[in-house]
Amino acid sequence: MIAEKQERFVLGYAACALAGCLWGTGFFFGKIALAQMGVEHMVLYRFLFACLALLPLLWQYPAKFSAAEWRVLLLGSFLGVPMQFLVQFYGLSLTTVSHAALMVGTMPVLLAVAASLFAHERLDTVGWVALVGSTVGVALIVLGGTPAISDGRGPSIVGDLLVVLSLVIALGWILLNMQLMQRHPPVVVTAYGLLSGAAMLGVIVLATRGAPPVQGVSGRVWLALAASGVLCTASTTLLWNWGIKRVPASRAGVFLNLEPAVGSILGVQLLGDRLGPFAWLGGGLIVAAAIALTTRGHGEPVAIME
Repeated sequence: MIAEKQERFVLGYAACALAGCLWGTGFFFGKIALAQMGVEHMVLYRFLFACLALLPLLWQYPAKFSAAEWRVLLLGSFLGVPMQFLVQFYGLSLTTVSHAALMVGTMPVLLAVAASLFAHERLDTVGWVALVGSTVGVALIVLGGTPAISDGRGPSIVGDLLVVLSLVIALGWILLNMQLMQRHPPVVVTAYGLLSGAAMLGVIVLATRGAPPVQGVSGRVWLALAASGVLCTASTTLLWNWGIKRVPASRAGVFLNLEPAVGSILGVQLLGDRLGPFAWLGGGLIVAAAIALTTRGHGEPVAIME
């Protein structure tokens, strides 16, 4: 019995860790695709590839939402897919991969604040210190960058803050999904939420930007788009949701910190980004704040996604 429980925890943590690492590659693949197409078309292709990976779930998990629940799902999908990703990757187009990735390090702290405001979970002294430290970290990053080598564009305050804004939008998606997951299997909410969000994204992009390019797109970009859709969207969501079912959510949250770490390393090592000393200090504060918040909780697994 004890061995089975330990195995469940090990596999759950492994799934969450792999999801965090794969999420960290999203900005890297996105930056490659942005070299040959606009933000809107890049995001649309990302979700088209993700949908191809998720379509088999529709036959295995039919939707049984009421009319009111469909409205909640569609509102969450609108926030979580077209709004979040268009804002986020427009921000990426204005800054570096390393800066964008480090901005994502604010997500665990934002989740803690959301829990305090909407789930009535109180932040203790350490929590508030972590929140202040993370905010200072963001300020150091947006003010302490040096130009990137990869494309001649350096970090920008506007780009960095747009990435943070996209995370605030994502919180709305998370909170709405949590409502639905109290009554429906998490995998159903995840699959139908991403697919409906991708449909909305397609309508918006086709109406405003026209059809995405097909000719003149290099094989390198197609591979980056496929990887961002299958690995960074569909697979990460399923891995994370499977893992969070098996380990305490407060402990699993620490693996979100792998995303900014992996993303910033890829930006520096493969795209020639540079991080100034203040940016490194700011990133350290963000990650330290997130770790302080996500490693303090204890309890049983909370099944909010699958």
